[in-house]
Amino acid sequence: MSTIDIHRTHSLDHDHAREAAETLAQDLSRKFDVDYEWDGDILRFRRSGVKGHLDITPSDLHVRLELGMMLRPFKGRIEDEIHSQLDKIIG
Repeated sequence: MSTIDIHRTHSLDHDHAREAAETLAQDLSRKFDVDYEWDGDILRFRRSGVKGHLDITPSDLHVRLELGMMLRPFKGRIEDEIHSQLDKIIG
């Protein structure tokens, strides 16, 4: 397994942090065919070859994805996309 582990601090209130997480999940779902669902304040991602989560805390968004062998070559692209979306969403 190859792991993507990204922490991004934010100053958003809870509702806006949740909206930011939802926006990121929609983008990842569209671009990488990843399914997601909410479990409280944890957004869980899953598809063949990928599993992970996005945790929302009052000051941090934490994205952790585990990539299977077939998606390892795309790790950099996936990481870049997450960073790019987080830059747009939370500045």
